[in-house]
Amino acid sequence: MNIKTWAFTGVILTILSFIVFYSLNSFSTNDERVTYKVGAWKTPKNLSFAGEIVPINDIDVREKFDREILVNTYWHSQSLLLIKRSSRWFPLIEPILKEQGVPDDFKYLAVIESGLDLNARSPAGAIGIWQFLKGTGKENGLKINSEIDERRHLVKSTYAACKYLKNAKKKLGNWTLAAGGFNAGVPKIKKQMEKQKANSYYSLYLNTETSRYVYRILALKEVLNNMYKYGFDIKKEDLYLPYLTKELIVNQSIPNIPDFAKKHNTTYKMLKILNPWLMKTYLSNTDSIDYTILVPK
Repeated sequence: MNIKTWAFTGVILTILSFIVFYSLNSFSTNDERVTYKVGAWKTPKNLSFAGEIVPINDIDVREKFDREILVNTYWHSQSLLLIKRSSRWFPLIEPILKEQGVPDDFKYLAVIESGLDLNARSPAGAIGIWQFLKGTGKENGLKINSEIDERRHLVKSTYAACKYLKNAKKKLGNWTLAAGGFNAGVPKIKKQMEKQKANSYYSLYLNTETSRYVYRILALKEVLNNMYKYGFDIKKEDLYLPYLTKELIVNQSIPNIPDFAKKHNTTYKMLKILNPWLMKTYLSNTDSIDYTILVPK
């Protein structure tokens, strides 16, 4: 084959390549337009938090809620994880809230605080599913030292959150303000209420994080209760189920927790997953306190 023939063949192949590429690219683009759409969501006409009406007709309230709905419905990976995790942890949180007289909606506060991760840690040092700082945790009855951090204990930290929220509601006047107080601190919310002469969270001018806080709770409540409406097609078998466990009451020191795990037919890794509040590979229980340790059933 001479040089001219090679050149001609090369030109023909190049033209064909462009035609094939263009055709495939056009097909892919058109196909994506048919199967995937991005749009705005219609704002619900009636919204409430902890039995308290949200003034959704207020333009600022409506737009702040809209922002959080858009963020949480189009942040697909995170929203999917929250739906999956809620199936594991809500059945444990809900009875405690009910027992303590705290509205069920506060389980969504745990969602936005930690993403329902018992080991979550903020840059400021807040830890656990409810994101307690060390001082606040201790003030609300949690044991925190080098060996134990009950901020990572789901049950005990939930009781501590209930204690904090009931006290906040008593001081601030309603549950919505109590939620804001959980984020900013009760004294800061109270100070702004007095300064701005306002008695509603929705009327307060607050820093960016706290002004978004309740709307994030509302958005996650809306999405988790209406996931199919917002495009999340999740089957029952996709959800994370609660761990099947049994309780061991321990009132003595445990010199070696990996050995303790092996004795009870499990691994140190699994024991840590079920009991993330145990901070060391030993437990010096010199005061013979009763500790409940979970192991797989």
